[in-house]
Amino acid sequence: MAGSEADSRFYITTPIYYVNDVPHIGHAYTTVAADVVARYQRLRGRDVYFLTGTDEHGLKVERSAQRQGIAPQELADQVVGRYRELWERLEISHDDFIRTTEDRHAAGVRKLWGLLEQSGAIYKGVYEGWYNVSDEAYVPDSQVVDGCDAESGQPLERVQEESYFFRLSEYGDALVEHIRAHPEFIQPDNFRNEILSFLDQGLKDLSISRTTFTWGVSVPDDPDHVIYVWIDALTNYISALGYGSENEDLYQRFWPADLHLIGKDILRFHAVYWPALLMAAGLPLPRQIFAHGWWTKEGQKMSKSKGNVLDPFGLTDYYGTDQVRYFLLREVPFGQDGDFSDAAMVRRANEELANDLGNLLNRTLSMQRKYLGEEVGLPAVETDEDADLKAHLDGLPAAFEEHMDQLRFHRALEAVFEVVRRGNLYVDETAPWVLNKEGNRERLATVLANLLETVRIVDLHLWPVMPEACNRMFMQMGYSLEGVELDRDAQWGARPATLTITKPKPVFQKVQEPET
Repeated sequence: MAGSEADSRFYITTPIYYVNDVPHIGHAYTTVAADVVARYQRLRGRDVYFLTGTDEHGLKVERSAQRQGIAPQELADQVVGRYRELWERLEISHDDFIRTTEDRHAAGVRKLWGLLEQSGAIYKGVYEGWYNVSDEAYVPDSQVVDGCDAESGQPLERVQEESYFFRLSEYGDALVEHIRAHPEFIQPDNFRNEILSFLDQGLKDLSISRTTFTWGVSVPDDPDHVIYVWIDALTNYISALGYGSENEDLYQRFWPADLHLIGKDILRFHAVYWPALLMAAGLPLPRQIFAHGWWTKEGQKMSKSKGNVLDPFGLTDYYGTDQVRYFLLREVPFGQDGDFSDAAMVRRANEELANDLGNLLNRTLSMQRKYLGEEVGLPAVETDEDADLKAHLDGLPAAFEEHMDQLRFHRALEAVFEVVRRGNLYVDETAPWVLNKEGNRERLATVLANLLETVRIVDLHLWPVMPEACNRMFMQMGYSLEGVELDRDAQWGARPATLTITKPKPVFQKVQEPET
């Protein structure tokens, strides 16, 4: 961890999720990834602020509520409950949950609008063009085919109305300069190149208000206009920190964000509109925007009509929360598209979690209790096998940190499981049952202490990904997470001189593919 006060803080966000739909696997994926990063950074000793929330304004929500015969706020309240329930189910450790219908958010939106006006970045005119209600996005004529959005396939509406405009066209060069000077700003690289290609085509001014509906934040001093839902939504990243309120301490403390995690479908809003707005307002830009890919199921795009949409509630009910969290980050390089199959899920859960990790813990604790009792001493290096095991453990923290800092979750987890496999090999090499039979209790105590140290250090690294399962493993080892820091405590021998273990209980149950 870097030494400065600024480097000791870490601000991470998910997108705020639209309340016109129930939570799905894409929402779960982004939020689990953000949670793993937040937990990892806390374990590194950083002061972390982790934000998620819901996007509740816009024409689509207003129309959906009208069709159901309820108020937009009532619709939003219903769906928000499902998100809160899912985040609890998925063990999401967010520090704040922002709703765009909250007064604190509207205050931040209006303050940002005021700065844009003061800078001359806003003017009034007439907008005429195509609007994608489903995505709440304006679509250029070049992207329209038979009245539909060529990119998403969604039907479009022709709109003509008085509108405020943001001078987006004036910020293209500055955006290109910033992106080229800070290659880490948009990741992975393919998405950075995509945005640079988009910017090379030139930017047009952006319509940023609507008069044909009312469900949103009104323009200051012009209540006939509602602020464009994407400007409203993007402002959540600072309004949640108290921006625009009487107390902006959190904003001063945590902005700019260290990491905006998003799906690739909303990359342009975050990598073009958001930084341009911040530039115009004279506010700092986020340090990184990282876009991930989409999930398919069994090689097919998920859709309600196909009946193959992955329900995160159903997945966690069947496989277990920690197993699902592990699979999502282990199976696919973060940033690429991924495919879910029950066969792959079962293989990860059974082979890696139950067989490799769970079995290493269970047989270590069982042999310790059976042969030597519940008190475990410190590890030691006495043989070449000991030295090789320790070398694997000594190399793990740096490899894990390198991969986690680059959001290479799958490689970070592979580094951990290389050590797990080495631990299981060490059991076969040292044969504690033979040492017990021979009465070599001193060597037996060293071997089992070394194995317990292996599991302890592995468990520390896995805790951000599988917090509940790892907590149960720690309890069985008699080890407390209180005050633990990864940099200090993931070292060989960095634990109390003695640990008192408990009777082992399987942490990972084996699963089977569901019947079709």
